[in-house]
Amino acid sequence: MLGTKRHWPPGPSLSLGLPLALTLLALRAGWAQEGTEPVLLEGECLVVCEPDRAAAGGPGGAALGEAPPGRVAFAAVRSHHHEPAGEIGNGTSGAIYFDQVLVNEGGGFDRTSGSFVAPVRGVYSFRFHVVKVYNRQTVQVSLMLNTWPVVSAFANDPDVTREAATSSVLLPLDPGDRVSLRLRRGNLLGGWKYSSFSGFLIFPL
Repeated sequence: MLGTKRHWPPGPSLSLGLPLALTLLALRAGWAQEGTEPVLLEGECLVVCEPDRAAAGGPGGAALGEAPPGRVAFAAVRSHHHEPAGEIGNGTSGAIYFDQVLVNEGGGFDRTSGSFVAPVRGVYSFRFHVVKVYNRQTVQVSLMLNTWPVVSAFANDPDVTREAATSSVLLPLDPGDRVSLRLRRGNLLGGWKYSSFSGFLIFPL
């Protein structure tokens, strides 16, 4: 209308409306984060600090493209039936060896001894599958924690040419604890190709 004067920039009631709305939205988002304290920067953005998450080595503690710390896993198999040179006594008593290592994340599995040595304290999962071939004897395989047999599995069907002793277990381990497979009964002189032994860290303690 004629005679009406317009002022530019707008008055205080208009210029403060948008920053105030942004501030309220930022505060509301901050209150939704339990256990964290939002930090507001001039009403323009929200920064939430979670130092505990990064210090714990969780997904938030690893940089983009880096593997999270504490990864431990191994898998070993038997690729041929009979023992190669140097494996004295294998297949008749004592430790069961695996000649091919598929995974050894964290370096805990020792192919020479056929055993896994825990690098960190935590709860681990283990599984084994030991095949006997052309053998009518009962075979007992035990998973050993140091010198203590934790679980055992049996293969004792005389009418099959291939049979497996299989089991799995969860174990809390301290650094330096050794886990291996031991033949407690019978023999594997017919071979144990396709046998496997694997394990991984579920979570550290």
